[in-house]
Amino acid sequence: MLKSRRVRLERYFNSYNLDAIFFTNLLNIRYLCGFSGSEGALLLSRGAGWFLCDSRYTTQANTEVSDAVIRQFVVKLDAVAELVSEQKFSRIGFESAHTTVADFRVLSEKLPGCELVAIGVELDQIRSLKDQHEIERLQDVASCASSSLLAVLDRLTPGVRETDFARELEFEMLRQGASGRAFDFIVASGERGAMPHGRASDKLISAGDLVTIDFGAVKDGYYSDETATIAVGQPDARSREIYGIVKEAHDRAIAAICPGIACRDLDAVARDFIRDSGYGDCFGHGLGHGVGLEIHEKPVISPRSEAIVAEGMVFTIEPGIYVPGFGGVRIEDTVVVTINGCRLLTQVPKELMIV
Repeated sequence: MLKSRRVRLERYFNSYNLDAIFFTNLLNIRYLCGFSGSEGALLLSRGAGWFLCDSRYTTQANTEVSDAVIRQFVVKLDAVAELVSEQKFSRIGFESAHTTVADFRVLSEKLPGCELVAIGVELDQIRSLKDQHEIERLQDVASCASSSLLAVLDRLTPGVRETDFARELEFEMLRQGASGRAFDFIVASGERGAMPHGRASDKLISAGDLVTIDFGAVKDGYYSDETATIAVGQPDARSREIYGIVKEAHDRAIAAICPGIACRDLDAVARDFIRDSGYGDCFGHGLGHGVGLEIHEKPVISPRSEAIVAEGMVFTIEPGIYVPGFGGVRIEDTVVVTINGCRLLTQVPKELMIV
């Protein structure tokens, strides 16, 4: 499995004419060799790999790391320089988006005969296509989060504080096997729904409020992301109208997903419908983002994206309308792209629910 992931590095070896690539981003390290600890480094050549850690993680590394020689260090960059010199590498790629200037200077001084080649955020794109193992993990964590929300919806009642509901949801996720929450939950009721990132507050939920709940879990290192907007009691006519527009934009975007479509064109499917419905100025963020070992990964689904949708990508579809002084609606699902469309990983029904 890990060897097949490393095949994706081949284009970097070729385009940059590299002898090896040096990784310090712990998420990329986990993806490429399996190590889940909080300190380490990974050096990969075309045919070999070396994982470096200090004595705190040697036992863990021997349990988790695959397809790499484990080397213990006292000073990380000293050990990296020693290894590079031993292997007589002359061109090393490094994650410029995750390497400090100080570390770059140290390595440059310790490797005077080696050229350090900066590879930008594009290196993180190796994780944009999920393999079957990852899709199973993402399905599992999405199911955990979705079932947790459904289990506590009966506690979403008039007079409940947004923060109290957020805690109930988090506790339920932990009860159902999550290792934690993916981010600070958004629970935004009534007028606060106009804030796309309205984290749960001390506001009391009122009858008639729409409540936007953006939530996610973490399990086995993988993240979920989902948003449901729930009506507490009967919503007014404008709330129903806005919900219907967002739901239609969401459904149109889901239906348009297929390998080969440009991410910017997918964004336009939802954005143009919202604009034509009279709320173009009320949808300011991108339509979605990748999800995996981070809550925000490649690809980005936005008007500025250069990415093309491909089979195996996992990303969110989350159109919204936010009206200052009134409130808002966001509907979000996470999907995996299939050979001719997509499949939902998240499971909360997106028809308007009234509790």
